[in-house]
Amino acid sequence: MKGRVILLTLAALFASATVCLAQNPHMGTWKLNEAKSKFSPGASKNHTVVYEAAGDSVKVIVDGVDGDGNPSHNEWTGKFDRKFYPVSGDPTSETRSYRKINNRTLAITGKKGGKVTLTGRIVASANGRTRTITTTGTDSKGKRFNNRAVYDKE
Repeated sequence: MKGRVILLTLAALFASATVCLAQNPHMGTWKLNEAKSKFSPGASKNHTVVYEAAGDSVKVIVDGVDGDGNPSHNEWTGKFDRKFYPVSGDPTSETRSYRKINNRTLAITGKKGGKVTLTGRIVASANGRTRTITTTGTDSKGKRFNNRAVYDKE
């Protein structure tokens, strides 16, 4: 009997976490709208960004090109709780933190060697069809950047 109650409780918890993530306006696949975006010269560009549920966490998969035009890919799995979680494939950061500011806005911070290399804001539109990401930081070559990328939901 106790096992059944525990199993039902865990199932309800998992279902509620899934519903909460599904209602998050950042979840889904996002494509870069270069015409509406502005990048520092030689900056990397993330062409596709995917936010998906990974248990009670969120997985972020990023594909694009680096400042030299070479393909780039990085992945991060964690929670929007201000804590730093490892990121793989990103030459500018080893860990990344997301913080929920409100239902449509996230703050992002990237670190490499314990030093902040990227800060920014991610804002989803009220209708959930676009996201605007403003970031500042230092690229893998030590060059400062200030970007504004606009994404359309796929």
